[in-house]
Amino acid sequence: QVQLVESGGGLVQAGGSLRVSCAASGFTFSTYTMGWFRQAPGKEREFVATINWSGARTYTAESVKGRFTISRDNAKNTVYLQMNNLRPEDTAVYYCVGDRWATNSIQSRSYGYWGQGTQVTVSS
Repeated sequence: QVQLVESGGGLVQAGGSLRVSCAASGFTFSTYTMGWFRQAPGKEREFVATINWSGARTYTAESVKGRFTISRDNAKNTVYLQMNNLRPEDTAVYYCVGDRWATNSIQSRSYGYWGQGTQVTVSS
């Protein structure tokens, strides 16, 4: 049974930092592209970042580049999103995603596995 379980969301003031984690199980994590999407109230789901199976290649949305970093630990079957210098517009539910064949895609339809999401709220 495939599971992606996010954790680490919460409430933070603008300018602060959070790290969200995603623990994966039920598939061969080390062979999968993993990523993060987010969705704010009343807005469409938005690509945030992706990382290839080895961690050697990452791609980050322009809106968060220089502030957010995606990483992974294949020994722990976990992918992370380190978020620094957070802004109120970063407020959203953050979803962990994974797919064997996504190859760093920024399209949500490329990812077959989705977590339940974790809320990140940034106050001004």
